[in-house]
Amino acid sequence: MSALPPYATIGQRTWYYTFRVICALIFMFLIIPILVIIPLSFNAEDFFTFTPAMLRFDADGYSLKHYMDFFTNPDWTGALYNSVRIAPMATLLSVGFGTLAAIGLAQSHVPFRATIMAILISPMIVPLIISAAGMYFFYSRIGLQGTYVGVVLAHAALGIPFVIITVTATLVGFDRSLTRAAANMGAGPVRTFFKVQMPLILPGVVSGGLFAFITSFDEVVVVLFVGSASQKTLPWQMFTGLREQISPTILAVATILVIVSICLLTMVEILRRRSEKLRGMSPG
Repeated sequence: MSALPPYATIGQRTWYYTFRVICALIFMFLIIPILVIIPLSFNAEDFFTFTPAMLRFDADGYSLKHYMDFFTNPDWTGALYNSVRIAPMATLLSVGFGTLAAIGLAQSHVPFRATIMAILISPMIVPLIISAAGMYFFYSRIGLQGTYVGVVLAHAALGIPFVIITVTATLVGFDRSLTRAAANMGAGPVRTFFKVQMPLILPGVVSGGLFAFITSFDEVVVVLFVGSASQKTLPWQMFTGLREQISPTILAVATILVIVSICLLTMVEILRRRSEKLRGMSPG
């Protein structure tokens, strides 16, 4: 919202500042619980609360021992290894299938586009516990339950809707005459896709991939159903730490995940702005 014009009425000025106060309160409500865990992750004691030494800003009240435990404890390092091993593969599958689906659904001659789109994005709408239970029974019948491939495919299914939505949004401003011009110049469909279409929709593809990666890296419900002890991911280990041993290392892990999420979301915002610039450069 732009600055108030000098001729704004009292009611407009009141709403202008009230709206900003409301937005600030909502922002504080959402962000403060996340920010609280960051100083707690440096607690020198094995507590989930601020100690008197921390409140006095005493150096002895702060420590990196929870971070050291995360990088040295086999349970945590094994879970991190599984997450790093599963999330990139699930992201690649999500990006590949999701991009192809979005391009196909963007064609006006495809029948039942709305129905197909609703089916493809249903993992975002259906409660996760239902999707997890369905995957469990399906994978049990085909022998994928408790396997690495099963977990990757399950996470890919959860990430595909994000790729479809972001790529579809990018294709809305795509100039179809560019692909027709490439075809007139003798370029085949594959060459046209990689040389003309992909560079313009790349911000949407990468944004969808980042969302798919975050979804896979943070997911815990589905992996509890379709995974096994050998596929225990970082969120699964965090859930176990809260339920069984109340490990303060969870605070350190949560802080690391918050920082990683901020970096990824910053990349998404940069790509969104780049996409808008490219869309503006494209002829109407």
